[in-house]
Amino acid sequence: MSEERFGEFVLVRRHEYVAELVLDRPKAMNAVSTAMAGSIAEACAALAADRDVRVTVVTSSHERAFCVGADLKERNSLTDAELVRQRPLARGAYTGVLELPMPTIAAVHGFALGGGFELALSCDLIVADGTAVVGLPEVSVGVIPGGGGTQLLPRRVGAARAAELIFTARRLAAPEAAELGLVEVLVETAQDREEALALATRIAANSPIGLRAAKRALRLGHGLDLRAGLEVEDAAWRSVAFSGDRAEGVAAFNEKRKPEWPGE
Repeated sequence: MSEERFGEFVLVRRHEYVAELVLDRPKAMNAVSTAMAGSIAEACAALAADRDVRVTVVTSSHERAFCVGADLKERNSLTDAELVRQRPLARGAYTGVLELPMPTIAAVHGFALGGGFELALSCDLIVADGTAVVGLPEVSVGVIPGGGGTQLLPRRVGAARAAELIFTARRLAAPEAAELGLVEVLVETAQDREEALALATRIAANSPIGLRAAKRALRLGHGLDLRAGLEVEDAAWRSVAFSGDRAEGVAAFNEKRKPEWPGE
């Protein structure tokens, strides 16, 4: 395992083909400051460019929180002009996670609120333990979810349910979050990181070219009519059909052996 730090508050661990992006601002329960947002974006840019990374897992170093959202203490000190300048940096953190080309998993325990829950929603899958508390409470402090929440939440739970959750600003405990589809996998307390990494390892055993193409088809095709979606799928299929991974996968299947993916 290797480690690389991005700024003061973000750590990336590499477990062979699985990267772990660790939110590491424990003194503030991982509240996303301007500096931390920049570090998340920087770490995501490095991961996106690393062809050896097949899956990324977003975790937290804090025992009682995944991330409590934007750093409201910092926000309270900003002038309007400073807030305008900060906005692209804040967006860069969320879009950095959202646009990672490989499958992504959030490992959530404790509080995942506001921007913290939006970081999790930016991942393809969310694994949460029994202590998880999620929600988008932004309207209770006079703003709206600005890290993708108004667009990502309805894609998981439907427009009406998302409206209810955003308009009421209510928090959901883990069982209800799982029941409503806000998280995909609910695990025992303190097992979120372990289970997310195990799931990532299972996913990473598959073709890296295939995984990225499948994610691209899922993301680009969502919301399109069926005919347009099938065209997106066909384009993704064509991008892998003549790849080294496809040739190796078919050969390994016929030779009854484990594939050794060339990743190209």
